[in-house]
Amino acid sequence: MSLPVRDLCSLVLVSFLWGATNPFLRKGAEGLERVKEERSIRQLLSEARFLISNWRYVVPFLMNQCGSVGFYLTLASAELSLAVPLCNSLALVFTVVTGTFLGEDIGGRGK
Repeated sequence: MSLPVRDLCSLVLVSFLWGATNPFLRKGAEGLERVKEERSIRQLLSEARFLISNWRYVVPFLMNQCGSVGFYLTLASAELSLAVPLCNSLALVFTVVTGTFLGEDIGGRGK
């Protein structure tokens, strides 16, 4: 089982798009907890409006979704048993690196 270079590069790009956008999505969603409505359907609509109107959330979300489209397209030629663990593990690495770069507390260190 080997992965062609083109597929490998595509999966690394997908992992980057998934992983590097996670901390930005968390930052973009800050303040969502302050959206309060009395009815649950109005709460849902208010939260959706908050996220859709917030470019700090929308831009990383769209990049993340581009990663999903790339993953779907790459699966046409890549082996599933290699693609999924590779993407998920690299996405975690990119999430930790990006989160650390942004100053997030990623835990795991003694204080």
